[in-house]
Amino acid sequence: MMNLTTPALLFPAISLLLLAYTNRFLTLAQVIRQLNTSADRSADLVQSQLPGLKRRILLTKYMQSFGVLSFLLCALSMFALFLEAALPGKLLFGTSILTLTLSLVLSLVEVLISTEALSVVVKDLEAARVSKDAR
Repeated sequence: MMNLTTPALLFPAISLLLLAYTNRFLTLAQVIRQLNTSADRSADLVQSQLPGLKRRILLTKYMQSFGVLSFLLCALSMFALFLEAALPGKLLFGTSILTLTLSLVLSLVEVLISTEALSVVVKDLEAARVSKDAR
């Protein structure tokens, strides 16, 4: 038997997750704005990062959307359980967990793209150091 406290346990986790997603979005927005104001916007390094940035924006939008949907479904699950509608409550809670899982998978993909972009920057820094040492 599932009671009202089961979905309530998910509330703090989802809230923290949404806060983390918001922080990632704000950081991504800051990076994009800095690249936009950069004097060498057409540099190869900047241009090579644009496809990844576009993918990260899209992934962030969807991971936040599925996180919010998970939160909403969790709240509806609690409401259904409050009304003693056990089956709808369980179905809503299960769907909430599935959307939360999808959100987490999208977050993982976004992190992988982000680390790939950092690798490109590190390679560029190493190449700049090597060319400086060769002089």
